[in-house]
Amino acid sequence: MSQESQHGKWTLSDSDDDDNIIPPTPPKKPNLKPEPERKADTSNTVPKPKPKPEPSPACNVKSKASIKTEERSAPPMGSEARQAAHLNQSKPVKYENSSSPAGKRKRETDEGGWNLSSSDDEAPSSAPKVKPKPPRSSPPRKKIEDKRPPSPHGPGYYKEEPSDFFEASLSAMNDAYRFYLNKVRGIEKKYNTGALHIKEILSPMFGTLKESVQFNYCFDIPWMVNQYPPEFRDKPVIIVHGEKRESKARLIQQAQPYSHIRFCQAKLDIAFGTHHTKMMLLWYEEGFRVIILTSNMIQADWYQKTQGLWMSPLYPRLPEGSPETAGESPTHFKRDLLEYLRAYRAPELAEWIERIKEHDLSETRIYLIGSTPGRFQGPDMEKWGHLKLRKLLSEHTCPVQNAEEWPVIGQFSSIGSMGLDKTKWLAAEFQRTLTTLGKASSSSSAGTPVLLVYPSVDNVRTSLEGYPAGGSLPYSIQTAQKQLWLHSYFHRWKAETSGRSSAMPHIKTYMRASPDFSQLAWFLVTSANLSKAAWGAMEKNNTQVMVRSYELGVLYLPSAFNSCTQKEVWYCGAAG
Repeated sequence: MSQESQHGKWTLSDSDDDDNIIPPTPPKKPNLKPEPERKADTSNTVPKPKPKPEPSPACNVKSKASIKTEERSAPPMGSEARQAAHLNQSKPVKYENSSSPAGKRKRETDEGGWNLSSSDDEAPSSAPKVKPKPPRSSPPRKKIEDKRPPSPHGPGYYKEEPSDFFEASLSAMNDAYRFYLNKVRGIEKKYNTGALHIKEILSPMFGTLKESVQFNYCFDIPWMVNQYPPEFRDKPVIIVHGEKRESKARLIQQAQPYSHIRFCQAKLDIAFGTHHTKMMLLWYEEGFRVIILTSNMIQADWYQKTQGLWMSPLYPRLPEGSPETAGESPTHFKRDLLEYLRAYRAPELAEWIERIKEHDLSETRIYLIGSTPGRFQGPDMEKWGHLKLRKLLSEHTCPVQNAEEWPVIGQFSSIGSMGLDKTKWLAAEFQRTLTTLGKASSSSSAGTPVLLVYPSVDNVRTSLEGYPAGGSLPYSIQTAQKQLWLHSYFHRWKAETSGRSSAMPHIKTYMRASPDFSQLAWFLVTSANLSKAAWGAMEKNNTQVMVRSYELGVLYLPSAFNSCTQKEVWYCGAAG
């Protein structure tokens, strides 16, 4: 089936759909009316064909059927769409005059389904048409309207993965860097070699699970529970989230059937902040492991998007009576992880903080880059966000020859407001951080190329998911119109080496590459998008930094791998 037919509900305005549907519309009506008396009605309904071509794509344009066919197929299709996608489904196009999907759902219920479009043709039989009344009191519609949609696709979109999809084969090289892409459904099998799916991450292959913590932004709890293997499915889980009020109540309601799930609400004291961190803490009988990733805990994020993750080694338990400083890595990963967890000020995480202290994390070779909400001054300014990144790049990277020719590449899935021109934040703060190489590198930063990779409309249109992929690439038109200067930095998404050019990126990566892209001075994979809320912004004449959101990522520096620059082995995208 073509992409347009799979996602017809999202591409109703497409020229392809119009070509397929508009020409057949006029002949359909005469064919449908075998009774002579109907022909007069048909001519009276000539003004109505305008709304009718639009519902056809959502109803998959069934053979030679016209209004009567729509009448039969629309109600089940409509209810399925509401059950699955709740947002941008075929429903909005059924009534041109309605203003919102919620209003349309109510109108449907009051008017008895889709009878408006068929009343002209079936005037005599309008009395028997009492059949649509059952949907009027249909409980699922009201119930589902309250649910947070896990994706715009709906459950019918997802295909069952073949059995060999979950045969993980991790290369020896990845064992050194421990960076993995997520598996993608719909690409050649060879491109999923060495990639991981969540079912593999949680499988006994990596340890005998006893308890876990899931930090994330968006959850589909029933789906998440099913990703654990049956033998671990009832093990205690803490969900760390940032939901409030109604959305928090819906999240808790999702978990009601699962007595082993508890919640920890992240404090968001600054407006417009989010809990965007994506991390798993996994406690096994054999030890402890950390996963830092870019995927939400919903099916759409593990299906046809480009995502990435860092998986720690299995950390063994320290001998009894070890000092507090034991088990630290050269990158101070243990200290930074504990400090990040303490920043939640959450009693639910206290036991995990003590548990981590009892394990040996000395094998870690990456640096932790976190963001936590707050206003920080003095030495605390360099603990979080882009100032933490700047500090590490200054202290642990080597200057390179012709550094101004080494471009900085940023790749992300969302863009925030950065001011009327680049001097407001991007060049004044963030670019200065990204171009840091060693202690004396700020002077040459002005001429360094900055390439920002963000999918184009055509990237999205031709992707595996089609236009629904744009739902994971938020950049409001209001914000974009205020910062048109940013568009000169943009480059399209392309990932041919990993076979993921058609899998839209939800991964976020930042790096400094050599002019021929064969070496990296550093590489970062993180949850942080291109925004001041994620990275922090200076205040009070640069004496204070304000961060709104929780974010987490890992930084690869060649010095931690006994090298000054590192061969490019991690990056999954390229500027084009």
